[in-house]
Amino acid sequence: MDQLFPTFDLPEIPSDEEEDEIYKESVKWDWEKGDFVRDGTGKMVISSGHEAFIDWVLKAISSERMSCLAYDSDYGTEFDGIMQYDNNDRIENEIEKTITEALMVDPRTEYVRDFSFERDGDQLFVTFAVKGKPWDEDVGLTVEVKP
Repeated sequence: MDQLFPTFDLPEIPSDEEEDEIYKESVKWDWEKGDFVRDGTGKMVISSGHEAFIDWVLKAISSERMSCLAYDSDYGTEFDGIMQYDNNDRIENEIEKTITEALMVDPRTEYVRDFSFERDGDQLFVTFAVKGKPWDEDVGLTVEVKP
């Protein structure tokens, strides 16, 4: 007897780990204004996946770990109290460690390296290179460490 509704086997969807490493577009963020970028009509501007990843890098670095309930314990850095150390080498090592740990949790991050530090009075700036896995080149970033 024929069935009223046809039946068929569903195809198996292959698991593609590379799919998880694709850089997806996002809404562009204005770091100076602290708000999303909007065009003349008030619509939010879309950034490329590459730009969105760099925004994620900057956001992860500027977020203190465990300071926001929306993020798990893997997200963010631990700059709080880092400047209390008397030894500049230890301060720089701790900064390098916390930035590297914060960025390497994302499987799209290939490496974080080439750290250098510059002091200007009470300000401390760190420059480093971060590379996404499929990129040909890394991106050099400079951020101010604000404990």
